[in-house]
Formats: sequence, structure tokens, C-alpha cells
Amino acid sequence: MKLSPLTLGEKIIKLPIFQGGMAVRVSLAPLAAAVANCGGAGTIAGTGMSPQELTDEIRKGRSLTQGVLGVNVLFAVNNFTELVKAAIHEKIDFVVSGAGFSRDMFIWGKEANVPIIPIVSSAKLARISEKLGASAVVVEGKEAGGHLGTDRPLMEILPEVRSAVKIPVIAAGGIIDAQGIAEALRLGADGVQLATRFVLSEECTVSENFKNYYLQAKKEDVVLIKSPVGLPGRALKNPFTELMSKEEIGIESCDGCLKVCNQDFCILDALRRAEKGDTERGLIFSGENIYKINEILSVRDIFKNLISGLDKIKE
Repeated sequence: MKLSPLTLGEKIIKLPIFQGGMAVRVSLAPLAAAVANCGGAGTIAGTGMSPQELTDEIRKGRSLTQGVLGVNVLFAVNNFTELVKAAIHEKIDFVVSGAGFSRDMFIWGKEANVPIIPIVSSAKLARISEKLGASAVVVEGKEAGGHLGTDRPLMEILPEVRSAVKIPVIAAGGIIDAQGIAEALRLGADGVQLATRFVLSEECTVSENFKNYYLQAKKEDVVLIKSPVGLPGRALKNPFTELMSKEEIGIESCDGCLKVCNQDFCILDALRRAEKGDTERGLIFSGENIYKINEILSVRDIFKNLISGLDKIKE
């Protein structure tokens, strides 16, 4: 089975494997550029950054690759507009957004000729996105890590979305290997998005503690949490999630980073702690199939394994 090149705006993605934008500071320039250099689409996660920090990260990414480079920004953050406009100003190749919906972002993208890709979990929202001007949609199932928009599996939603829109459909949620990619392609996906798999890459800049926690994860360690954003989230069980379940966490200080926050705890602080290696007091987002990954590889070797695996699968 082969991956066909995907045209996105003025760019052609040779191998439409999108690296998911993981915040906070999990998906930075080195990882995104490495994916782009392999012919995929690299994504820098802008959530949790200031506009200047995102601008600097995009410029760093541009210095490392001539490939396709995008940005992911969570709609729920207060500086969503500033971050998206900063990315557009830097002539980013595409913008992905989830955890909410902005009609304005399609206008900004059209004015600057930058493809806008919303994350959706239903055919209805996919149709709305296409009408508003989306260049593609990421359809995400319950298997994904981080914030979730559905409790339905990807392979159940994907055919519905595919039949609802004519724009490219990128499948996401629980895909970690060639078998998952092949299944998505058979159901009509034009490309796939992998996030969790790329955390366990040499180019991902999170701490070794974070990566080791991933490597040690078992199936029963993957849990659902209630995010202050107002959505469920998928993470790995640790002392922090245990305290969350007992509602024993509070907010010591708040800088109002979210448009809407239930004040149960500061999610940006919790994600920052995890990225820096605090696996006891940090929130470690992860996809459902993390337990199936057992080694850290270079991004190039991850791509090599995915493509060689696809070559062995019949259409």
C-alpha cells in the first residue's frame, strides 16, 4: 500500500504523515523540522507560548528544513488570535486548531493564502468547516491523546466524514504504525496524523523522564481526566491524576491563559511540569496505544518503518 502525495495550498506533502502538534513545548522546531525533512508535515505546538516565542520557534524550524512546516494552536487559549496571526505573518505552511472552533481563522487564512485545518470529530463539523473555507480537516477519534471531542473510535467516524466533504481528510487518534495508517487509508483518509509515536523520537525535546514514563506505560495506565478547558483528556496515570480524581488540586495563581476555565487546576502549569520531567506533579498527555510503542527511534527511522510496513500491506 502506498501513500499518495497531498496538495495543501501551494505545498505538496510527499508523504502525508502529519506530526501532531503537542503542547506544552512537546512539539518544537527540532521535531517538526525532522518530520518535514522526511517528506511529512511537521507541526510546532504554539499553545502555551507568547506570540514572540512562537515566531522564534517558527524561524528556528525554517532554519532546519525546507519542508512543510505548520503550527497547531488550541482555540481555548486567550491569545489564540495573536498566536495564529503571528504564525500567518511568518508565512507558515498551515495552521491546525482544535478544542473549539473559530470562524475568524478561516478569514485570516484566506486573506494570507495560508491553509487552515480544524480538528473535528463529526461529519457535521467537517461540513461546516468545508463551507467556511477549510483546506482540509483532521478527523480525530477517542483514541487520541490530550483533549478529546468525542467518545467514538476513529475508524467509526472516519467514513462518515469522508462521505460528507470533498476536501482532504487526515485521520488521527491512536495511529502508531503502518497497520493503522493502512486501515485509515482504506476508509478514505488522504493522510494521517501521528502524535504519541513522535514523542518517542530522538528529536523530540521533552525530558528523558517524560520519554521513560512513556516507555514504561502499560495499557491500564492510560486514563481519562477532566480538563479545566471543559473537555475530557487522555493522559497517563500518575500521582497528579490520582489527586485530580480526589479533587485535591487547587490553583495557587492564575494568569488567565484560557478563555474558559473551571479553575480545578492550571493545565498549562501541569503540562509544563511534565515536559520538564516532573512525572509526579505533571500532566502527561498520551494516546490510547502508547503501550504498544517500546523504543525510541530517530524520526527518519520511524518514517522508514512506517513506509516499509506499508509496502508489505496489500491494497
